[in-house]
Amino acid sequence: MAEQKNCYLICYDIRDPKRWRKAYKLLEGYGERIQYSIFRCVMNQRDREKLRWELETILAKEDCILFVRLSDRCVQDIPKYNRPGTWENTDKPFLIV
Repeated sequence: MAEQKNCYLICYDIRDPKRWRKAYKLLEGYGERIQYSIFRCVMNQRDREKLRWELETILAKEDCILFVRLSDRCVQDIPKYNRPGTWENTDKPFLIV
């Protein structure tokens, strides 16, 4: 059975341009850039932990990163003002019994 995927907003504040570029390139492989320091990634728990571990090798103590998991309902309710279709959930829903 496939692992359930969730939508995450990943926000960061990285102070060194060299570390910022490394983190940016890494995050590009996991999702889509929404704003300058915000990515949207759809991934399962294993991929999330892998990404978190890879970021830990890049970031310094003064850098900040935030993972925010969004439920399917949250994703559906996000206002879509200037980019129609950006937040559509293409994954099939799961039924937990």
